Amino acid sequence: MIDLFIPFFLQAGSKNIYIQDTTMTKTRSSGILAHISSLPSPFGIGDIGPSSFQFIDFLVACNQSYWQFLPIGPTNSFFGDSPYMGISAFAGSPLLISPELLEQSGLISRKERDNHPEFSPYMTDFPAVSQYKKQLLQLSYKNFSGHSSTKYKSFLKKHSFWLDDYALFMTFRIKHHEQEWSRWPSPARNRDESAMAALYENEFDTINYFIFEQFIFHTQWEELRSYAQKNNIRLFGDLPIYVGYDSVDVWANRELFTLNRKTLKPDPVAGVPPDYFSPTGQRWGNPLYNWHHRDATTRETLFQWWKHRLQNVFSLVDTVRIDHFRGFESYWAIPGNEPTAENGEWKKGPGKIFFNRIFRELGQLDIIAEDLGIITPEVEKLRDDLGFPGMKVLQFAFDDNPENNHLPHNYTTPNCVVYTGTHDNDTAVGWFLSNQLNEGQRETLKKMVNRDIHDNSPVHRDLIHLAQSSIARLSIYPLQDILGFGSDCRMNVPGVADGNWKWRCSREFLTEEIARYLSETTQLFGRGRKEK
Repeated sequence: MIDLFIPFFLQAGSKNIYIQDTTMTKTRSSGILAHISSLPSPFGIGDIGPSSFQFIDFLVACNQSYWQFLPIGPTNSFFGDSPYMGISAFAGSPLLISPELLEQSGLISRKERDNHPEFSPYMTDFPAVSQYKKQLLQLSYKNFSGHSSTKYKSFLKKHSFWLDDYALFMTFRIKHHEQEWSRWPSPARNRDESAMAALYENEFDTINYFIFEQFIFHTQWEELRSYAQKNNIRLFGDLPIYVGYDSVDVWANRELFTLNRKTLKPDPVAGVPPDYFSPTGQRWGNPLYNWHHRDATTRETLFQWWKHRLQNVFSLVDTVRIDHFRGFESYWAIPGNEPTAENGEWKKGPGKIFFNRIFRELGQLDIIAEDLGIITPEVEKLRDDLGFPGMKVLQFAFDDNPENNHLPHNYTTPNCVVYTGTHDNDTAVGWFLSNQLNEGQRETLKKMVNRDIHDNSPVHRDLIHLAQSSIARLSIYPLQDILGFGSDCRMNVPGVADGNWKWRCSREFLTEEIARYLSETTQLFGRGRKEK
């Protein structure tokens, strides 16, 4: 099977190996992990306006260089608004559009902007926020007069690869009561030309509304990125390797994915096999990519789709973490009728050949490989051959194994990113106070930072100290760990469907004392900001 897909990635006559020279690896630095939705805001959710500008100011005050956040695409309420099961791999989430910038643009009034319920500063109520933002954006669309502007036309041209399909998909979705696309009537489900033409004729205004949403998102994002660059803050994005089944990407490009021809359902599906975390493995259910398709045109189309996807994300951010990077070396394929991930098989991914061609065509890309879980020597070799930094997580370090590779003194290369925890972990305080650690493991942690286990020193700062002092060139801390918050502020509990992704930080917690503490310890360990 391997011989089938090698020609897809190789350009004729080219056998060079391209090793990444990533920007991240050049200097010691650090940053904060906080999703945009978690930022302080009076509008029920953080956004890409003043919420983000003020957080960049906070990062500067903290002497940080990186702001890492989760995927920023439109979320699907059916999947609990998880940013990892989005509706589009290219579009931006309208929930992150700033009401304040809409007002400043003259698209809405102050009265319209402030016409919202009393939102909690601590949790996102996604249905209420969605209703409020939709109302504002529809008002903005009615007042928008820039359809013929050079900027608007340039946006349409730049994003033509995905934008029309996205607007059509979202319009069909409304027309069919937000049902999964496989349940739409056959003409819409199968992109029948007459159905598409009828949609253009009858729903032209709705189609243009969704294009307008994306224009506003990207216009606001350009302002945010410009402000980040001005302040020498690198935006650090997140790219899930798989896309959601109920997405425009699968609806519009089904030949690129492993779908059953009759049912159009994914078969096989993505996941990971049983391990010590889960006796039945994890069955994610995403469709897999047709890396091994017998048709050369399909394989080339898949490469171009990925090329455009990477181009798009790097037009928005400076650094990208590829979630489940190991899937590029080999991936776990689970038969569609299996209820768990126990019965599957490993299949070879596109590997180094894929990235070599990407590098030739796109140039240098600052990529971080998410390499957590059960990782084989082959995955490690692919990561290292490509020069991608891997990840170390301190919450995984204390298991009584002195050779644990998450322990800072076991790092063998500075080409890695160390985290106190990730968005999938408990907070540092919650982790330390829970039953995840025994007394001996807690004592080991305290000894590593030369503190008595019975004193009242803050464990979140102990972990930050370990991360800062390690040889890893980049250290990242979830905002909750900087603030010393407990388990009630956790962002996500893997395997639990409800209640995730809602945590928000109230403005009162981002204090000068916190900024001063983090700035000083960052400078102490040689991770201070490098001005241009």
